[in-house]
Amino acid sequence: MNGQEDHKTRMQRLKASVDRRIAAAHQEKGLLIVYTGAGKGKTTAALGMALRCIGHGVKVAIVQFIKGAIDTAEERALKSFGDQVTFLRMGEGYTWETQDRERDTEFAQRAWVTASGFLRDPSYAMVILDEFNIALHHDYVKLADVLPVLRDRPPMQHVVITGRGAKKELIEAADLVTEMGQVKHPFRKGIKAQKGVEF
Repeated sequence: MNGQEDHKTRMQRLKASVDRRIAAAHQEKGLLIVYTGAGKGKTTAALGMALRCIGHGVKVAIVQFIKGAIDTAEERALKSFGDQVTFLRMGEGYTWETQDRERDTEFAQRAWVTASGFLRDPSYAMVILDEFNIALHHDYVKLADVLPVLRDRPPMQHVVITGRGAKKELIEAADLVTEMGQVKHPFRKGIKAQKGVEF
């Protein structure tokens, strides 16, 4: 068998396997999606999903828990879709900058109260809780208070949670988990954050 025939045979087997899985998938439900890990791209992946929702004409709520002090191009772009997108910056900045556990907890708790409202509102097809894993990791918000709200949300509502250090129980509850791995980062070479890449 030559290389072309071998490749074709492998691709036919792969197609048959994929077709079987597609045929077996009948359930529709709102997904709990977690993007975690030390690598870049967690928020970017979540906001890409927001764009997909916008393209389908449905509403999205985005609550930023930690990066709230930073004005970003993504926020400006997404807010241009008007009532279809609610984008709230509710933190004061990275925890290593604020260095005030009590204040960080207060801001995270306020953000969680707001996010909880979106998680009870079936008019939102997707709710993105950006950097929420960090708030959960530091126990600014207790995961035991969060899991029941996630479980009881509208059945077709998708939730995307980003940030390093996702807790084991959240990972277990999630339908889709992606861990971003850092292989190289320009900051390690003294290259500063740049427009269109970091902000």
